[in-house]
Amino acid sequence: MELSFIVVNWNSLTYLRKCIASIYAQTKCSFEVVVVDNASPTGEASVIAREFPQITLIQCTENIGFGAANNLGFQRSVGDNLLFLNPDTELLNSAGDIMIRTLSADRCAGVIGCTLLNEDRSIQTSCIQTFPTILNQLLDSDWLRVRWPNSHLWGTEPLWSKRVGAAQVEVISGACMLMRREVFEEVGGFTEAYFMYAEDLDLCYKIQKAGYSNYYLSSPTVLHYGGKSSNPEQATPMKWRSIIIFCERHHGHAYAVAFRFAIACASLVRLIVLTGTRAPMGILRNRTPNSAALTKWKLILHTMLGSSGRLRPVSQPTAR
Repeated sequence: MELSFIVVNWNSLTYLRKCIASIYAQTKCSFEVVVVDNASPTGEASVIAREFPQITLIQCTENIGFGAANNLGFQRSVGDNLLFLNPDTELLNSAGDIMIRTLSADRCAGVIGCTLLNEDRSIQTSCIQTFPTILNQLLDSDWLRVRWPNSHLWGTEPLWSKRVGAAQVEVISGACMLMRREVFEEVGGFTEAYFMYAEDLDLCYKIQKAGYSNYYLSSPTVLHYGGKSSNPEQATPMKWRSIIIFCERHHGHAYAVAFRFAIACASLVRLIVLTGTRAPMGILRNRTPNSAALTKWKLILHTMLGSSGRLRPVSQPTAR
């Protein structure tokens, strides 16, 4: 079998239906669909099993996290190639077939990614990224990204380029990533230290360190609704805690401490600018309802000042 689609689901039945239907409508090569239900509280596994009896369904008794669930799906898959796909996605063309052709033509290819579109059909710039560093995270802002979209700091230049063919990049979004089975096995699969977020960074990093190149293709296109099973007040701390774990694992404890200090300082500065106050400690106590940005940077600051480790959310989402 050429391709195994592996989809981890948590409480995303409406989107999952569309995702599976698009796979069957758009894919021409021989394939299977493996769905891992991460203990959805609404009994979605039985509904999916009834509506799509041809898929392989794995029902978890507890939410084991995004990376661990994908590893479990891999263990039950048989395809020569693996396409890890979020449940809140839809294939808009023969994305799997297009990516497999590129993967087959280059034995040094590691992860292959594609164009992700938002619900309004605009390009989702997070579909390719750079590995997080102190510098690129300190400078990351919409203002700078709009003015210098081709900067190597963001790694998104291929999204705006008219170049045809594969573009080498650092990170492919975990919402849709294709790789050979033997490469996934070689690097040990997803690192399960992350409950959710940064496991795609980690996997791309391990694959690149193993000597492979990661590529972005513009022609395969996937709609990604994004964050449909995540509460932002839980997702933001979880994302940044995972980035800290990534820094600790791959750059050492001292770098992780420096990263936390730098982002904490940047968060405090942004909060001062947003509130227009010179009383930094008051920022942490006041709740200003006018700005999602204010809430976001409060959460980031608290995360940088808090303890490190694997963060498990109360509602346990498993899709970005």
